[in-house]
Amino acid sequence: MSGTALRTVHVHLPHGPTPRAIRPLASRAGPWLPPELAIRAEGLGKRYRLGELRRRWYARSHNHLWALRDVSFELRRGEALGLIGRNGAGKSTLLRILARIAFPTEGRALVRGRVASLLEVGTGFHPELTGRENIFLNGAILGMSRAEIRRKFDEIVEFSGVGPFLDTPVKRYSSGMHVRLGFAVAAHLEPEVLVVDEVLAVGDAAFQKKCLGKMDAAARQGRTILFVSHNLHAVRALCRRAILLEHGRVVLDGPVHDVVDAYLRTVDEVAGDTAEVQWPFERAPGDEATRLLAVRVRNAQGLVSFQQYLDEPITLEMEFSVHQPGLEINTSFHLYNQQDVCLFATADFHRPGWEARSMHPGRYRAACQIPANFLNEGLHRVSAMVVQQRTYFPARRDKVVSFVVHDRGTLRHGYAGVWIGAVRPVLPWVVEPIGGVP
Repeated sequence: MSGTALRTVHVHLPHGPTPRAIRPLASRAGPWLPPELAIRAEGLGKRYRLGELRRRWYARSHNHLWALRDVSFELRRGEALGLIGRNGAGKSTLLRILARIAFPTEGRALVRGRVASLLEVGTGFHPELTGRENIFLNGAILGMSRAEIRRKFDEIVEFSGVGPFLDTPVKRYSSGMHVRLGFAVAAHLEPEVLVVDEVLAVGDAAFQKKCLGKMDAAARQGRTILFVSHNLHAVRALCRRAILLEHGRVVLDGPVHDVVDAYLRTVDEVAGDTAEVQWPFERAPGDEATRLLAVRVRNAQGLVSFQQYLDEPITLEMEFSVHQPGLEINTSFHLYNQQDVCLFATADFHRPGWEARSMHPGRYRAACQIPANFLNEGLHRVSAMVVQQRTYFPARRDKVVSFVVHDRGTLRHGYAGVWIGAVRPVLPWVVEPIGGVP
């Protein structure tokens, strides 16, 4: 391809030999896709033109934004690929090209078979039609016959959970109902490639779990999955491989745990969440006897970090000051998960002789360590307090620092599903023969 206008080629390969009618579209490079591959992206780029209308006449000044640039990868049939990156990295643009909704400015994508996409709430639905009618409409868009759709109809309705509203126009559906029905249609009509964007965030936790299970089953049946989500747990659970996009370019392509870890190292702490808080003395929580000066979370390397790992110990630390002699002082942490459930409260009451010990005036550090392989994945918040005379809490801050726990897969041994539970301890097990005939 040469010249100022790049020739855009976007080829759909059905099963079997490539039809003669589409061969001329890419005759220079050949649109051949090996049978083991579902997708091949070659130098994909997407450019948008941003223009302002000048005041005089109808002349325009244009700026260009490359949403994607030089994106190349191959995806095998039956593989689940996670796309991760910050907002604006180009993930959704790439999915739109692979779903045949948009065309690239340069490069080409070869996709084998039917593609079902769920890229935004209500995609492919006609608002005036009922849920029942939209199931048949979506099936027709995917190229399925009414007989094929009827065979899957009951499964779709049961999975979506919208049965009581099946004959209601979808314009009256909530966003969650839209997503449940849209995903049920896309997943059950047996496309060769299933493309899913962040819309699953609209559904509740139980439905998200069902969706992940369905996508995992689809991949095991030989279907190909492309999955975009900011829920890194979901990406780790579903995918063995991931691609990290930054500013429209592929910066890393590899095993999902390696790619997610690399992404986390580049991510700033979540707005409103921090692993360390310090107060100047005059504004520190407390009274004339004690003040809470700092609270922080440290990783296994001793560094203050918002990002923590399930298989490493986590240290909770506070600094405080004592200004009056003879006081019985204790320190305590409370830990909450993302559902605001208090997982535990811990205090330094366990140190020997605490009942009779008073602290001299000065500055102190108190720390406790959460053992490795104890917490589950997700966001956790820490409350810290300095206790006077066992019952008085003048220096206290609730949920003042936080951290997120990530699973690197070191203990999963191939299990890719959701690991339920507020905590996830590694407990000693005994499995032994007891004799007898089964």
